[in-house]
Amino acid sequence: MNKAAIDAFFQRLSDADPEPKGELDYTNPYTLLVAVALSAQATDIGVNKATKKLFQIVETPQDMLDLGEEALISHIKTIGLYRGKAKNVMAAAKILVEKHNGIVPNDQDALEELPGVGRKTANVVRNIAWGEHTMAVDTHIFRLGNRTGMANGKTVLAVEKGLMKKVPSRFMTHAHHWLILHGRYICKARKPRCGDCIVNDLCNFKDKTPAGA
Repeated sequence: MNKAAIDAFFQRLSDADPEPKGELDYTNPYTLLVAVALSAQATDIGVNKATKKLFQIVETPQDMLDLGEEALISHIKTIGLYRGKAKNVMAAAKILVEKHNGIVPNDQDALEELPGVGRKTANVVRNIAWGEHTMAVDTHIFRLGNRTGMANGKTVLAVEKGLMKKVPSRFMTHAHHWLILHGRYICKARKPRCGDCIVNDLCNFKDKTPAGA
């Protein structure tokens, strides 16, 4: 995709959904961090069900430490890999209290030092909580970057760097959400809804699904 096509791509997504929102429920940067960490290999719907009651009693890292690991497990046991995630959440809460005064840092390296927090999670938190121009590449964005020709790459990092370079700055605040939602509901892995796609004509995908198929 050339520069003009990419600009038009995001302009159309912006016109259709000016203020896109993620589908994870949270109340502040800390609960956002917890929700994103729990969402690995889980659905947003499943995470929201598990955190509905949890986030009524936990708002800060200290709240999490006061709750304790076993009580946390009782809230999140419906989520895959819950025991490992619980250990990481508790360890991260301890570090946040001891090193960051209980405040989630808006710093990539500091976030990635937390147990259970990788590059993608840190990017998500910084983008949603503070509007930073980051690009968290999940399976949907990885597929979409390659399929459209916007950012070809064999690795997540390669696609991230490609998108960071090519997405116009004025769209970067919401680009992550637009791409995830488009990949989740329109540009699906197995049977993309090309006939319903508002950027169909801009996309370089050669095997477009015929309308009505």
